[in-house]
Formats: sequence, C-alpha cells, structure tokens
Amino acid sequence: MIKVGTIVGDRYEILEKIGVGGMAEVFKGKDHKLNRYVAVKVLKEEFRENDAFVKKFKEEAQAAARLAHPNIVNVYDVGDENGIYYIVMELVEGITLKNYIERKGSLTIKEATSIAIQVCAGLEVAHNNHIVHRDIKPQNIIISREGKVKVTDFGIAKATTSQTTTANAMGSVHYASPEQARGGYVDHRSDIYSLGIVLYEMVTGRVPFDGETAVTVAVKHLQEEMVPPSVYCKNIPYSLEQIIKKCTEKSPDRRYQDIGDLLADLKQSLMDPDGDFVQMIDVDEQARTVVMNKGTSSKIRNSRKVEVPVSRDEDEDEEDDEYEDDEDDEDEDDDEELSPAVEKAMTVAGVVLAVIIVLIVLLLVSKALGLGKEKNDTSSSDSQQTEQTADEDTESEDGNSSSANTVVMPNLLGKTMTEAKIELKDLGIDITLKGSESSSKYSAGQIMEQNIAEGTKVEVGSSVEVTIAGSGSSGTSGSSTSSTAADSTSSTTDTEVTVPNVVGKDEATARAAIEAAGLTVGTVTEASSDTVTSGLVISQTVAANTKTAKGTKVNLVLSSGPSSVKVTDVIGHEQSRAEQELAAAGFQVSVKEAYSSDVRSGLVISTTPDRGTPAKPGSTVTMTVSQGKEKVTIPSVSVGMTYEAAAEKLEDAGFTGTISEATESSNSVGSGFVTRYSPSGAVDPDGTVTIYVSTGSASGTGTDGTEGMPAN
Repeated sequence: MIKVGTIVGDRYEILEKIGVGGMAEVFKGKDHKLNRYVAVKVLKEEFRENDAFVKKFKEEAQAAARLAHPNIVNVYDVGDENGIYYIVMELVEGITLKNYIERKGSLTIKEATSIAIQVCAGLEVAHNNHIVHRDIKPQNIIISREGKVKVTDFGIAKATTSQTTTANAMGSVHYASPEQARGGYVDHRSDIYSLGIVLYEMVTGRVPFDGETAVTVAVKHLQEEMVPPSVYCKNIPYSLEQIIKKCTEKSPDRRYQDIGDLLADLKQSLMDPDGDFVQMIDVDEQARTVVMNKGTSSKIRNSRKVEVPVSRDEDEDEEDDEYEDDEDDEDEDDDEELSPAVEKAMTVAGVVLAVIIVLIVLLLVSKALGLGKEKNDTSSSDSQQTEQTADEDTESEDGNSSSANTVVMPNLLGKTMTEAKIELKDLGIDITLKGSESSSKYSAGQIMEQNIAEGTKVEVGSSVEVTIAGSGSSGTSGSSTSSTAADSTSSTTDTEVTVPNVVGKDEATARAAIEAAGLTVGTVTEASSDTVTSGLVISQTVAANTKTAKGTKVNLVLSSGPSSVKVTDVIGHEQSRAEQELAAAGFQVSVKEAYSSDVRSGLVISTTPDRGTPAKPGSTVTMTVSQGKEKVTIPSVSVGMTYEAAAEKLEDAGFTGTISEATESSNSVGSGFVTRYSPSGAVDPDGTVTIYVSTGSASGTGTDGTEGMPAN
C-alpha cells in the first residue's frame, strides 16, 4: 500500500490522496527534479497481481502519452517500482463536469456549447492519432480554476483499428454508444455519440436513458428513441438540438463522421443559434450495393488490418492467427486459379519493373561518384546545410517547439505572472519569481526581466526566472505585487489563494471558478447595463489576480441587461413562434384569444404593450391571438318555412358559407317544407350548411331515397 511521503521513481513524492477510481487511486505529488506539482495515478493493490489489469493500466499511459493538447491532461511519465505501477500526469486543480452539473442543475446554452467545443478540440487530437477514448462522460472532463476544460482518463482507450470491445471495457453505460452496448465494432464515432449524451445532460440536467440496472440502460440505448432535449430545456436553440440529435443517432453512419465537423457546427451554433445548417445524414443515400467477386473479401479485411494495436486479448490473438491462416489459404487458391492472360501481364510488368530498378541504381551510383570528386570543396557547405536542415526538421507545427522535448521561449516582458504562467504552462515551462525592482518602464506587477531570452530553445520542464516591477518609485519591492506574483508560482502558501477574474462570465461559471480557487461566493446583486449582456458579471468585490485568504467571500454584480428594450414585432406570426421571439428578447409572455374576421386563426392580432414600445426586460407582454371569425348560431326552423325562407333566415344570422338542399320523408312536415338544418348549433360562418326539405309521409321515399324523419 502506497503511503503519504513515499517517493517513487526517485523523484515523485506522494503528498495526499485526491481521488479514487475503479482501478486506480490518484495522489497529489511533487516532482523534485523539475520542482513542480503533479498527479500520480497508482494501480490499486488488489489489481497488481492481475496481468490483465496491469496490461490495461500500461495501455492507458501509452495511449495518453501520445497526445499533447491544452484540452487533454498531459502524461509526463510512467513506471513501476516494487510492484507499484504508476502514471505521472499533469495536476489539474478544479472540479469535474459531473460535479459542476450537479451543483447547477443544468448549464446555460453558451456554457454547454463552450465546454463541448473544448472537449471536441481535445478529442480531435486523439482521433487524429488513431486513439478512441471510449469512456467520454462528465466524470472524465475536468474544469480547471482558469476555466480550461480538459479530457482525462484514457483507461479504456484503444486504437481505432481495434475491431471489438468487450463488456468489461465498455465505458459508463449511461454514455455508452449502441455499438458499445452490444459489444460491436467501436471507432471514433462512438466518442461522438458519448459527447452528444454529455451535451444533452449539460443542457437538460439529466441523461436521456436511465434505469435500475446497467442492462436496462444499455437496452434503451439500443432500442428506445431519445426524448428531445427541448422537452426539458425550452430555450435550447434549434441548431444545438439538431447537433445533439445527429451525435446520438443509433447508427454510426448517421452521426458526424469526423469530430472536426462537429466542432465546426458547434462554433456555428454560437453565431447562428436558429440556423438550419446541420446536415443530417440519410443512410439510404450512403448505402451502395457491392458486387462480391474473387479477392474482394480479402481486400476488405486487409483495409481493416491493424499496424500496431495498442492492446489485444490472448483470445483475440488466437482468432487473428486463425484468420490470417485462412486468408493465406484463400490467397493461395487465388494464385492457383490465375488465367494465362493475367500471368502473361504480370510477367511483362515484372520485366518493366526490373529495368526501372536498374536505371535508378545506375543514376544513384553516378551521382555518388560525382559528389565524391567535390567532397573537399563542399564539405563546409554540406555541414551548414545539414545543421540548417536539422533545425528545420525539429520545428513543430505551431512554430514554438523545436522538437518533442524542446520549445522556444516566448517574450514575457510586460506580462503579469498569471499571464506568463498560463502561456508557459501550455509549453511545459515552469516559472519562478526571482524578486522585484523599481522600474520606470513597466507597471507594478509586470515582468521586467527574464533570465532566458526570447527565442531561446529550452527543454520541456525547464524553469525561467523573472523579475517583476515593484510598487512605488523608490525601487523597493511592493508587498502586494510580490504577493500576487508569488501566488502564480509553486511557492503559493496553503492559506492564501489567487482571486480569479470572473468579470464577463455567467453566474454559474463565475461560481465554479471562485469555488475552485478555494473562495466562496458572497452576495449576488443585479444592475442594469447597456454594455454587458444580461446574466453576466459586471464586477466583483475582490479584485482579480490579487492574493487573499482561503474562504474569502467574493461579491458579484450581475447585469440585468439594458434598462429597457423595445417590444418585438410579432403581429401576424404563429403563436408558438411569437412566444419564442418574445422570450428570447427577455419578456414574460401572456396569451389571450379573440375572434377576428381579418386575421386567420392561430396568428397574433396585437400585443400589449404595442410593438416597438420600450419596456423593461422581464416584464410581461400580452399577446392577443386570433380564433378566426366568430361562429354563427343556426336559427330554428319555423312551421311552414320553405327552403327559400330558411336560406334567407340563415344568411340574416351572419352565415356567409355554402348552403345546399336535400330531401327526406317526414310524417309531421308537409311536402315542400323545411324539416331541419345540418349541422345545427354554432358553426363556422364560412362553412357548409344543408337544409332538408320534406317529401311527405313516411309511407313513401324522398327523392334522395331517405326514409321519413320527424321534423326538428
């Protein structure tokens, strides 16, 4: 059992336990070699004798170590010592997305979309490296104190070329894709499905499928349709609901085929919430009939072969061996059945290829001889070119790092310690405060000197010393400035923390950042603002980036939006659309109905206050919705009334529709007189009314063949 104070790998000191998972424990540790805090993930003692668990634990390190991205928890080291298997990772101080959702209930649309975008960015790197996470869930998504979202726990990740997943490797069932639930082929589209479920939970506060047992939930993923998120989240934009729907399609072929496309749609939804830009995939359009002929099956199998799979079970190895033996036999059969024409063509191609190879060899030999003559004259030039090429080859894609283990030092002058720490963290460089001096060039708290010049190549994990400008003009170091700067370094004390900047963030995000920093949220008040969007923080009582005691209360002032806005023009719109438009403008909506001879039923006739009138956000706007024309009451039939008199009486009552005539026999109404109207009561004034006329007693039949009926 690992204890606090234990040092593993001759450099990592175990400080305290910070988390427990299904197969491992996570400790906060300190890397004494690089003088930084890390997270040390240690395989639980009960699993250390199980080769399968050890193998799986090492696979996690191998999978995650291949990935480097600001939205993925970095893996620094892996090893084992005295039967203790451990992974050293980046220490992210914050809360999990699951805890964040539980605290708030559900997230705002912008919050949820922003988090999903950052998760997508991390997964895109994993997928580009042929790694499928296979366990995307809120518990494996961490929100740092700075608001950065990071994906962690690649414990059951595998290469995308792995063909199946077993039940014990399936991720949390509430977020597992249908193909995971059935133990089928899993690829990057399974992560997209799981992320869709996470996005659903963020905006609704609940998972789409739940049950008493894992089997029940898995079956629901396979068979049941998901309740649209708009049922639980009334204000979800149309585009975001379509994105969630496309992510969580049962068939992988109907989902996003690339997480980059999902990332693009999420960004577009922020700019065009109600846009209809999400392209739903019709499987029938993608399906194509393939004619299977000789060799087709082997081509298909070859296209799915793995180069170097991350891991396989022994049973899978045996199956693959049998599979390859069968394939070899089939290829031998193919060779035996080659036609003479094909054999002749192959012979000719072989001769041509041999001639080409000979020509290439001769060309290379001649070049080599030519270079030998000028060797002495060009050695200096070649050396310079070699060095230049080596430098170019070591440059990374982003232009900052020169190799996998070196990066280019950025310019830190003029930045605060917090800004510098954030920038250097992404590069893997530590920062320490050397001291503070008076400066006429830089403001108090800004970096005025750095001991490693801008553009210098340094190893990842190196540390740069900086000097900050002190307060005052006497040249002495300001205590508050030094305190603030020191808080951004590893020398931060246990009783003081840095106050995060939450201005411009929504209340939930601000609360999460403040609480993650070890502070508490005090009073939350509102004030109108014409520049800050409603619901976002206008100001905070304790200034951002200052150092204060843990538990200090930070009061927030939220924007209530402009003091007044104009009532949206919704006249002539359908009722449901009008309600959404007014709600989006920040108004409460009340509905009443009225008859109208000019406006079709279901459309808005008017609003109170009237359209364009300034009103306070949150106030109530009453819509008057048309019921159509007022209904007409059918008049009663008088004794001895003829058809002409009945029609005239109906028109006098306000009926403007179609009047038709029919006959029926009657024992009580004489022939030629009206017996009744149909329909009776209140009717649509533009509808159709039939007037029935008697044909005499019931002993006969009327002209329309109906039997006699008593008069109304």
